[in-house]
Amino acid sequence: MSSRPPVIRVEDLHVWFALPGGGELHAVQGVTFELREGERMGLVGESGCGKTTTILAMMGLLPATASVSGKVILEGKDILIGGEETISPHRWNDIAMIFQGAMNAFNPVKTVGAQIAEPMVLHGLATRKGARLRVAELLDLVGISGDRADRYPHEFSGGMRQRAAIAMALACSPKVLLADEPTTALDVMVQAQILELLVSLSSTLGQELGLTVILVTHDLPVVAQVCDRTAVMYAGQIVEMAGMSEIYHDPRHPYSRMLFAATPDLLGDEEVASIPGAPPRLDREIAGCPFRPRCDSVFEPCATLSPPRREPVAGHEARCHLNDPALTEMAS
Repeated sequence: MSSRPPVIRVEDLHVWFALPGGGELHAVQGVTFELREGERMGLVGESGCGKTTTILAMMGLLPATASVSGKVILEGKDILIGGEETISPHRWNDIAMIFQGAMNAFNPVKTVGAQIAEPMVLHGLATRKGARLRVAELLDLVGISGDRADRYPHEFSGGMRQRAAIAMALACSPKVLLADEPTTALDVMVQAQILELLVSLSSTLGQELGLTVILVTHDLPVVAQVCDRTAVMYAGQIVEMAGMSEIYHDPRHPYSRMLFAATPDLLGDEEVASIPGAPPRLDREIAGCPFRPRCDSVFEPCATLSPPRREPVAGHEARCHLNDPALTEMAS
């Protein structure tokens, strides 16, 4: 592990949503990780496992029904500690986001260029004239002619809107970029183009500006192509985290192994194996391991003991009782 201090550290992050009929849904449960300058991490897992909620909490963009605890430490400062007052100076400035639906990320009655310029002006990084010049540069960076800045979002194709959303996220030269399923709802060819753009930008900007990237996706091949590290989420928790190669070749959680087995490989001859069952409800207390009902490696402790974070190999974390030699020895 690098001796450089982390650019961003998430510590014991929890998110609850108040339910209309009473009670709470515990969507994110003790998420902890850190990233250094220039690192790229994939956050993967099935829909509903807490990936998007985690990064929205990091940006302070959750609705009023959400309660958040834990820390998001950006270059030594906890940006969540004072709510909107402490996070708003950093939002789009130091930490920015590419949203899943580009059409929803833009105001339909404002030009694309005006919206890309807005965070630069808001944070005092450029005058309106300077921001307009920077907008042209940013659009060119993502493969759009600068003279299209005066167009409205509906005048852009889906792929162009997503490129413009990437330009808007990069407007203030953030230290951390959060990308939430950035290729969703695009056709296959456009997905490939956007992915290629993200790979190119994250690599170039990572080297030049030290841009740190978190990519939220359920697409493991995308993570393999873009990211250095992978965090696998299930039932609101990170159940495994390591380098992409380590998780692929030596998964330490059955869910990670089953995710890879459920991913089509066009170059291989292995059949795709589905994961049986469904994730647990998060509005109820879960006894034992959350993955137990779907796991093919269950043994006695899984029914009653919640697996803690362990590091069976240096730099490789997993929440699974199979990584506790004392428990596996007792079971055998």
